[in-house]
Amino acid sequence: MADSSNQSHRWPKSCDTFIALPPATADGHIIFAKNSDRPANEVQEVVYFPEASYTPGTKLECTYITIPQVEHTHAVILSKPAWMWGAEMGANQHGVCIGNEAVWSKLCGPDSEEERLLGMDLLRLGLERGSTAKEALDVMTALLEQHGQGGPCMEEGGTPWCYDNSFIIADRREAWVLETASRLWAAERTTSGCRNISNELSIRTKIDAMSEGLKEHAQKHSYWSPEAGDFDFARAYSQDLPNNIDEDPTGRAGAGKRLMEKYSGSIKAQTMFTILRDKKSGINMDGSFRTTASMVSILPPPDTGTPCCHWFTATPDPSRSVFKPFIFCDGVEVAKYTHSPERGADDPARIKPRFKTTVDRRHPLYRAHEKAMMAAEGNQEKRKELQKTMAELEEQCILGMEAFLKDAAQDMADEAEIRELFVDCVETELKFYK
Repeated sequence: MADSSNQSHRWPKSCDTFIALPPATADGHIIFAKNSDRPANEVQEVVYFPEASYTPGTKLECTYITIPQVEHTHAVILSKPAWMWGAEMGANQHGVCIGNEAVWSKLCGPDSEEERLLGMDLLRLGLERGSTAKEALDVMTALLEQHGQGGPCMEEGGTPWCYDNSFIIADRREAWVLETASRLWAAERTTSGCRNISNELSIRTKIDAMSEGLKEHAQKHSYWSPEAGDFDFARAYSQDLPNNIDEDPTGRAGAGKRLMEKYSGSIKAQTMFTILRDKKSGINMDGSFRTTASMVSILPPPDTGTPCCHWFTATPDPSRSVFKPFIFCDGVEVAKYTHSPERGADDPARIKPRFKTTVDRRHPLYRAHEKAMMAAEGNQEKRKELQKTMAELEEQCILGMEAFLKDAAQDMADEAEIRELFVDCVETELKFYK
């Protein structure tokens, strides 16, 4: 059993992931959203990988360890810290979306520093190998049990930032909340309404799947006993058990829940943009940790013929960023504007001992956005003008996508236009920053 040593007290608690399903949504769609809150100077890139086939015996190099590759992987769009293999959030060609959160269980301690799969690696593996939310869940839990999770989760030196992970895994039909404690896990299925997660174990007694021997492990270590009532995963494994665990959540988790309830019945992509931009609640984080990237996905019912649409910022602070749309199609493009420089074998994240030096990972859009934000700092008029221009660009994208999605079931429109959709929006944004 790991020594937890109050790992959760050392670091800011950050990230928020949301899922809204009918009847909470406006159009019968499922809406997924996430803010990725990371060290303030960390760069997050948006990258696309096409589906691929591999010969038996191929090995896959993840962030820290190498595992066997499968024979076929799905196409994925990822928002990921530029130094790691895994991702904070993303989607695949089948409409599966996943976002993760850092959590600190009673099993999170010094052993968590051992290099294994990162939670972000598990997220990407779920997207590459799962064609439904349930398939992705099964992939992730099998790999978690086989390889474990662990290793530093940021590239800065000093005390390693290590944690367990929770996830929302969604597709066009349903969503799963997956929460972990070392190699153990519990999962909760959601088919209607709203659900959100924010850096704390939240699965209680409604457990729809779990790792073999989970209850026996909890009982053996005096985390739970049958005499205490139904098995409660959060109560059993939370490192810091909230005093109000049996009440409505507080902090960002509570604020997110209340915002979702406020808009329930009318939630669509723009609603999630608003929630992710909320600074008062802390959902849009500032400080040594900040919201470094954001994502919102529209997942229409599978029988409509309407494609999924995924929106990414690729820049920090969604209140000062533009959400840009991406749709999977043959030959789709994501230009190098949101790709960080590749360092290959010389990357300090790959050289042991790791993270002894730092490198500039800013991609072209990040650089242009950063320069524009700095130029507007202290100049209220210029800042208002820039915000107005960015809002107008985003509104144009929203109106265009709403019109396209409305007619998509009858006519997939100009494929060339869809292939270049994300690139065109990024290029327009870059022009505004010049």
